[in-house]
Amino acid sequence: MRIALQGDDFTRRGALGLAAGAMVTVQANAMRLVPTGEKAMERVLGIGGFFFRAKDPKGLAKWYNDNLGIALVPDSYDGPAWETAAGTTVFAPFSQDTSYFGDMRLQWMINFRVRDLDKMAAQLRASGSAVEIDPETYPNGRFAKTAYPEGNPIQLWQPDSKALG
Repeated sequence: MRIALQGDDFTRRGALGLAAGAMVTVQANAMRLVPTGEKAMERVLGIGGFFFRAKDPKGLAKWYNDNLGIALVPDSYDGPAWETAAGTTVFAPFSQDTSYFGDMRLQWMINFRVRDLDKMAAQLRASGSAVEIDPETYPNGRFAKTAYPEGNPIQLWQPDSKALG
């Protein structure tokens, strides 16, 4: 909707200013930019890195690059690094005795958002990786499980378009 302002119509301008301010506040609260409560809290913006031990770091980095398209760590600060698309990231500690990750010795599982789960699964299978696509479609999308060559589980998630909002 567009409202034409004429001359010194402060009433209409004031109403527009208040409406615009209210809309920004509602949007900011919806995006959790404005914390509720008495004290403002600084929040992280996303995952800046994921660091883990590996038996063969160079070989594993190459596997991630060749199979999932995750760029190798650059040799210099000027080199291009892997960039992710903005979107939902779930940060979820699990109970120490969960069987969700499989082998109890494995302490983590990473979940990667993917654009097309079926194409990613086919790509991984073509390179020799086992991929199990969950037959159920959930309200937030579709999932599959695979593992990297050293055994840690990887979950692939194709978000439902509503989950990307």
